[in-house]
Amino acid sequence: MSSEVEKFEYDDAVVRKFAFATAFWGVVATLVGLLLALMLVLPEVSLGLPELTFGRLRPLHTNAAIFAFAGNAIFAAIYYSSQRLLKARMLSDALSNFHFWAWQAIIVAAALTLPFGITQSKEYAELEWPIDIAIAVVWVAFAVNFFGTIARRRERHIYVAIWFYMATIITVAILHIVNNLALPVSPTKSYSLYAGVQDAFIQWWYGHNAVAFFLTTPFLGLMYYFLPKAANRPVYSYRLSILHFWSLVFLYIWAGPHHLHYTALPEWASTLGMLFSVMLWMPSWGGMINGLLTLRGAWHRVAEDPVLKFFVVGITFYGMATFEGPLLSIKSVNALSHYTDWTIAHVHSGALGWNGFMTFGMLYWLAPRIFQTKLWSRKLAEVHFWIGTFGILVYIVAIYAAGATQGLMWRAFDATGRLAYPDFIETVVRILPMYWVRVAGGLLFVTGVVLGFINMVMTWRQRPAKYEAVMDEAPALGPYTGFTPKLVIPRHSQMTDTGHRLAYLVKAQWHRVWERQPFKLAVWAGMDVVVASAFEMIPTFLIRSNVPTIASVKPYTPLELVGRDIYVAEGCYNCHSQMVRPIRAETERYGEYSKPGEFIYDRPFQWGSRRIGPDLHRVGGKYPDLWHVRHMENPRSTTPQSIMPPYAWLQHDDLDFSSIQPRVDAMAMLGVPYGQAVLHAEAMAREQSREVAGRIVSQGGPRHLEHKKIIALVAYLQRLGTDIKKQGSGS
Repeated sequence: MSSEVEKFEYDDAVVRKFAFATAFWGVVATLVGLLLALMLVLPEVSLGLPELTFGRLRPLHTNAAIFAFAGNAIFAAIYYSSQRLLKARMLSDALSNFHFWAWQAIIVAAALTLPFGITQSKEYAELEWPIDIAIAVVWVAFAVNFFGTIARRRERHIYVAIWFYMATIITVAILHIVNNLALPVSPTKSYSLYAGVQDAFIQWWYGHNAVAFFLTTPFLGLMYYFLPKAANRPVYSYRLSILHFWSLVFLYIWAGPHHLHYTALPEWASTLGMLFSVMLWMPSWGGMINGLLTLRGAWHRVAEDPVLKFFVVGITFYGMATFEGPLLSIKSVNALSHYTDWTIAHVHSGALGWNGFMTFGMLYWLAPRIFQTKLWSRKLAEVHFWIGTFGILVYIVAIYAAGATQGLMWRAFDATGRLAYPDFIETVVRILPMYWVRVAGGLLFVTGVVLGFINMVMTWRQRPAKYEAVMDEAPALGPYTGFTPKLVIPRHSQMTDTGHRLAYLVKAQWHRVWERQPFKLAVWAGMDVVVASAFEMIPTFLIRSNVPTIASVKPYTPLELVGRDIYVAEGCYNCHSQMVRPIRAETERYGEYSKPGEFIYDRPFQWGSRRIGPDLHRVGGKYPDLWHVRHMENPRSTTPQSIMPPYAWLQHDDLDFSSIQPRVDAMAMLGVPYGQAVLHAEAMAREQSREVAGRIVSQGGPRHLEHKKIIALVAYLQRLGTDIKKQGSGS
């Protein structure tokens, strides 16, 4: 290492920008969440506007919470801590500023598209292809800036927080690109390259690992840096952090299929996901223990320091969420919990408790340092902590109760062997009081977030007229010599030889070598993710027996295809599933269980993850066409206690028949055997629309609907689950 000492300046301007964005988008994301909670008890809150329905706003809430609030928090943490850990200013101020402004533009683009029904419908990946490309470009710029900073660092040793940041950047890039491969139809519409079972598998490989590598690993990096700083204590165990890192990176990537237990996914895949999910208990709790024990000798400060309060509760929620996640992955538990609000409670305990409180703790620690002044009000931070904590508890307890109620009522049978609650609406009515409690808990949490934002703004207003340059100095880093600690083993016996080798492994001297070669560390982490993913994906795509075909299953007609796209645009998948599991309670309620071969033309899949309303996979032919028209116009006219919002505009909005041909052409390019429909899609759609409209009139319904969106949606709904009922069906 060179002895020449270099002076340099840190870039805290970009940290200030990301910190402010974090606080602002936190208010927006939680307010939208509160509005959605209110919609479930007062559907009229939507005011009859298509842009304000639950189905359209729910993806906006999840994207705002994950990518706007948590995303900006991640970037603030990385830009602040990386510079100090690496003893180097970020590679490029221009790239840092491009990253900030482009990321905010992406968030705004999401806010301008999702409420207007422009969506891919994939959970946590709803944004359409132009925005997906923009995300990839911004992420590459961020990666270049980050790894370029590592290359010019003045600190040889790579601290644990940097390991987690590297794993995040590499894995998120892989997840985003693979999951969002699609064929564009127009600037606002695309079809996934994957269909049915494969699409579901890829989505939850992405979805679960978006939680793992966007909401977990970067926040663990945040924990490993900011918690020791706030507590003024070193990390409890360096070796435990190594075990924590590698076991998480290896195990997490396998866990996604546990979201698809008892579905049309091959059983081997979901079982594999369950096994690796259960193994995640160990590293997750190892990380929690490492975090909490870092506070040894500093617990007395927790009572008086709001920053440490936020961190302690945040890490505790991490432990709770990572205990519950493996529990929910166990098939017998998942059979009860899946599609219920239990999953929603689990997600929010992690998002609000772990991600939210770790973010607030970081912001309260950062604010005085990046604004170079005192925190405006410690008392207000204390109030924020207690209101937020109580709000989370009220929220999740109510939703845990709702989830348990749903699961038990759906599966209940009476003494005669019939469903005890055959009408789905009975469950909805029973849990409405719990939904009101959730609103109260959400209101408390939002109040805390607003108080935090006010505290941030007032602290900023106290800033000096001109910020002082944040300077540091360190020797320039010389070329790496490749030094490797020698393993000296006395040659006494095989036993002592083995013992010495184990000691070498336990002391993690091998990892100290890797830490001096960050790009080697990054390559190994990336290879770990790629190899584990390939082991799951290759059989799913190449072994035909995993998705057996059904002769009677045919492609959607052109009109049904555009009706399906309307279903997707309206966000119906946010409340309804299309997957009847082979569980007696479900087959009694909905009909024959769903087969893998029924979904080979579904791009994207629509299995859903929640049932606020009943499953729709066997709804085709269950009701007359007119029933669907009335139900969409005013759900309470057919189901008086329904909490579904009205979709009256579907009877007034014209169907764009000219857009049907490009949609069919795109599907044909993806391998859907459309035959003559490729040449006459629009004409076929017009003919079928007249037929459906004629049936509605004959049933006593309104005239002149043949050119409206409702006709296409009805055609699609009436098709669902009917193919296997046709004569001659077989595998």
